[in-house]
Amino acid sequence: MAHLYIDEELDDAKVGDTVSLTKAEARHAVTVSRLAVGETVAISNGAGLTVSGRITTAEHTELSIEVAEVQHAARNTPAVFLAQALAKADRDDLAVQVATELGIDGVIPWSAARSISRWQGAKVAKGRDRWAAIVREASKQSLRTWLPDVLDLVTTKQLAAFASSTRMLVLEPTATETISDLVVDDRDIVLVVGPEGGVADHELELLTAAGASTVRLGSEVLRTSTAGPAALAVLNVKLGRWG
Repeated sequence: MAHLYIDEELDDAKVGDTVSLTKAEARHAVTVSRLAVGETVAISNGAGLTVSGRITTAEHTELSIEVAEVQHAARNTPAVFLAQALAKADRDDLAVQVATELGIDGVIPWSAARSISRWQGAKVAKGRDRWAAIVREASKQSLRTWLPDVLDLVTTKQLAAFASSTRMLVLEPTATETISDLVVDDRDIVLVVGPEGGVADHELELLTAAGASTVRLGSEVLRTSTAGPAALAVLNVKLGRWG
């Protein structure tokens, strides 16, 4: 399927039904992607339901399809979350985009001690909304039928609380264990990626005391924008998501 669009209000459909896109999604499909009557597209609700079929109406205010196929996809278990430290020059945005394309199940914006970029005041909601938009568009591009969750901004102390109910892995170049040596289990995983200056010593102590483990990718030190997606690629193989 070459095109996927999102309509969160889609809650049920069967073969033969007419399903429509309106507003921004319809405008993008018709005026940007230049989709026309007779072409086939898919529409998902971002929660596992996807319908596909041929376009019957293609207007800039509405795009409709006649449903030919209905699919329900289960959510990944265990889930993998990326706790991405805020970073300068939109490198955190890039990490979120690529991780979404590679199959991350949720992202957690983290205000780390060495984060140069800061979300404060009105920037907190604006930053989260920006990440949600990035996740949405990257999901459409990669034909993902489940939209990753975008959680609220956390401090290091709040991030540490996740370690009690998940398997938290802090990417740290000095760690003795490599992520390729990791033995996975059924616990949800939280990948923690620090900012440009790395995770501060006191943060490592707090996270590991809460139950987190430190792991490294290899001998190279990757940028904050690439470390998370690289680690996710390894986990995708270990979890059987990639053959």
